[in-house]
Amino acid sequence: MTGIPVGGHRLVRWPLTLTSGIAYDTSSMAVNVVLDTNVLVAAMRSRQGASYQLLTLLGSGKFEVNVSVGLVFEYEGALRRTAPLGEDNIDGILDYICGMANKPKVYYLWRPMLRDPNDDFVLEVAVAGGCEAIVTFNKRDFVGAERFGIRVVSPRDFLAEIGELK
Repeated sequence: MTGIPVGGHRLVRWPLTLTSGIAYDTSSMAVNVVLDTNVLVAAMRSRQGASYQLLTLLGSGKFEVNVSVGLVFEYEGALRRTAPLGEDNIDGILDYICGMANKPKVYYLWRPMLRDPNDDFVLEVAVAGGCEAIVTFNKRDFVGAERFGIRVVSPRDFLAEIGELK
């Protein structure tokens, strides 16, 4: 597998594979990311912002989101505490995210790595998933992610990067 830079993203090229006599090449232009909890909470509080627009693009092929069990529990706890939604709606949103997200296996723990130890598991998912970026409003909380080649961007900046800023 090789990474080819294309328009600020990495085009992943898998070797041609022969299956049942059919040769195919699986290439992906989707940016691989982790969404911090604050992005999900902001999206549930308002339909006006970049966070909500980002969530409406889940599953569109513009980007791929990565989660872990710990991150989903964090999402759930934060949404139940702060979002003006019923439990069924929260469960439905989380089920959708879990159903379409990549679920990398986290084998190594780099703790403590970040200023806030509660954010370390977000970085671990990003590293394990080979993510290009962590999307968050709290960029300062992820100082150190660059050591792993992971950018930290706001929802608005990320939408601009993928050509979806309205």
